[in-house]
Amino acid sequence: MAIVGDTEPTGAPAADQAVVALEQADNPSSPVVRFGPDRPLLLDSGKRLNHLQIAYQTYGTLNEARSNAILLCHALTGDQHACNRHPVTGKPGWWTEMVGPGKAIDTDRYFIICTNVLGGCMGTTGPATTDPETGEPYGLGLPVITVGDMVRAQAMLLDHLGIETLFCVAGGSMGGMQVLQWAATYPERVFSALPIAAGARHSSQNIAFHEVGRQAVMADPEWRGGRYLIDDTSPRKGLAVARMAAHVTYLSEQALHRKFGRNLQDRDKPTFGFDADFQIESYLRHQGMTFVERFDANSYLYLTRAMDYFDLAEDYGGRLANAFRGSKTRFCVVSFTSDWLFPTVENKAVVRALNAAGASVSFVEIDTDRGHDAFLLNEPEMFDTIRGFLSSAAYARGIV
Repeated sequence: MAIVGDTEPTGAPAADQAVVALEQADNPSSPVVRFGPDRPLLLDSGKRLNHLQIAYQTYGTLNEARSNAILLCHALTGDQHACNRHPVTGKPGWWTEMVGPGKAIDTDRYFIICTNVLGGCMGTTGPATTDPETGEPYGLGLPVITVGDMVRAQAMLLDHLGIETLFCVAGGSMGGMQVLQWAATYPERVFSALPIAAGARHSSQNIAFHEVGRQAVMADPEWRGGRYLIDDTSPRKGLAVARMAAHVTYLSEQALHRKFGRNLQDRDKPTFGFDADFQIESYLRHQGMTFVERFDANSYLYLTRAMDYFDLAEDYGGRLANAFRGSKTRFCVVSFTSDWLFPTVENKAVVRALNAAGASVSFVEIDTDRGHDAFLLNEPEMFDTIRGFLSSAAYARGIV
């Protein structure tokens, strides 16, 4: 029987977004599947989760052969609401430019699944989720998780939905890490893979930026050792600073200059103080403050740490090609010229490993000044590349 996706969440934005966001941790405005102690999730840390819930959204219709399913993997601060209105912010989903009827990832042709990752805060088990054994939020009591753990949780959901193989796994940034992990861990379940603006490991520079963000959160007195939800408070200032620092890494110097330059914000001359004199300062402060309304601070710690631990080659004897040896998966790797967070050289390292493993791979570097965030924006060359890659793969798989 065909599965038909629900394209709109059941919830709606409220005046107090922080309250709505907190409610999403246990009762998401999307479908959710819960697993009990009879189906624990074994983690890379050696620990296990005896209670697991996974929140997800679907778009489009699963065909009779169950051969047209695409799994979308979201980035660090994304969630399952890829192309529907977000239940907290009321804004369009994070990949509405890419996913939808007639778009590059065509919901008229494919059945799209997008989960909130393990460790997230929009309905999949994370630090803001209530621990059934204590009745309180997990907080730092949640075991540290990895990208591999995220992927195994997604596989449990697909098993529950009766989807044995995926036509494609696609995602950018942390989502691209999940794509590579899927292709390495479950090659027989992945017909095609589309990692965008990602690498096979997190660089020391990226780890350093994440540590700055984590320290900003933990230095906020309201963090309370991770127990802020129990104490009915929030490390809003620390999380806002973490978001501001991270957001700079998603952009490029060219894009910042083009958009803001050294323009002053609503004034003709400097105030000679520490208010937001420049437009870029005002922009970053806005990014920080809006972020804290929808995202859990502890989730930020857990997900950045999961990215830091990601090193696919290390899991396969120190040689990345070993992760893809014998793979029949079709790959398309996409990078951006101005992305200095996951530069083209790291994407090419994945391509070289795939070539060394004898895998089928194509590679496209897109010329843009929009930096790492280009994968979320209107980039026609990216859309054409992905549409062409998926159409070719669909033909090979017999998807009409």
